[in-house]
Amino acid sequence: MPVSGVRLARTSDVDEIAAVNVSSWRARLSDLVPDAVLSALDPADLAMTWASAILNPPMAGQRVLVAVDEDRVVGYAAWGPCLDPDADPMTGELLALEVDPARQREGHGSRLMAAAVDLGRSAGVGGAVTWIQLADEPRRAFLLASGWGPDSAYRDVQVGADMNSEAILVREVRLVTGLDSD
Repeated sequence: MPVSGVRLARTSDVDEIAAVNVSSWRARLSDLVPDAVLSALDPADLAMTWASAILNPPMAGQRVLVAVDEDRVVGYAAWGPCLDPDADPMTGELLALEVDPARQREGHGSRLMAAAVDLGRSAGVGGAVTWIQLADEPRRAFLLASGWGPDSAYRDVQVGADMNSEAILVREVRLVTGLDSD
């Protein structure tokens, strides 16, 4: 019987996670990140990164979740402790949240976020942060509707280099939410 829902990622999921990673970034970031950077993304390279994140998380408490529909990975989320220098030690971070563009608006993103927040709550975390590209209005709208809000922090992230080896930067803003159970 096919399985649907959200569960912890397994190493057998890494190829599908990487495929979702690449397709979602190409669709979502096409107006924000240069085409050369997006076209250079290789699912095989990302699969190795995801395998490492699942088998040997870089931080204690980091977890990767997947949304599955009929046993196929259609999205993923990564959760871990927040390492921002101004963060309280009991702050978690939604490190990643992506859904296959062909499977969006089916509730997978909401289920992934809820499961990630539940991980934080079970670890006793009281608040969470996530970083989004400043110009990513659909993602911002999704997060705002889910109870997240900006806290005025921002950062510039290098996403590649141009033909002259100059850094290509994307501005990100931080959103925060409380995880208190009601």
